[in-house]
Amino acid sequence: QVQLVESGGGLVQAGGSLRLSCAASGRTFSSYDMGWFRQAPGKEREFVAAINWSAGRTYYADSVKGRFTISRDNAKNTVYLQMNSLKPEDTAVYYCAGDTTFQSVVTGRSDYWGQGTQVTVSP
Repeated sequence: QVQLVESGGGLVQAGGSLRLSCAASGRTFSSYDMGWFRQAPGKEREFVAAINWSAGRTYYADSVKGRFTISRDNAKNTVYLQMNSLKPEDTAVYYCAGDTTFQSVVTGRSDYWGQGTQVTVSP
């Protein structure tokens, strides 16, 4: 069983930056593909970014391309989401997700999910 815990959320002004972290428990983290999703009140969960186990493949939603960067440090069992040029529409609860299949992560069918961390961007 893998447990994921997000951190780093908070309140920032538009144009600011924030870095989210997702710490994973377990000894098999390096074999998992990981991703980030977000959900705003009253809206469906939205894919944000994904990264494979070797960090050689990444995929981003069009809405965050050029602004967000996903990365991972397998030695630390941690995945990051660097968010720059934040906009009010980025406001949401951000969730970390992981699975053994990249496609499962991208499509929101991951076996493992974190509890979420709130990101609020003020105008």
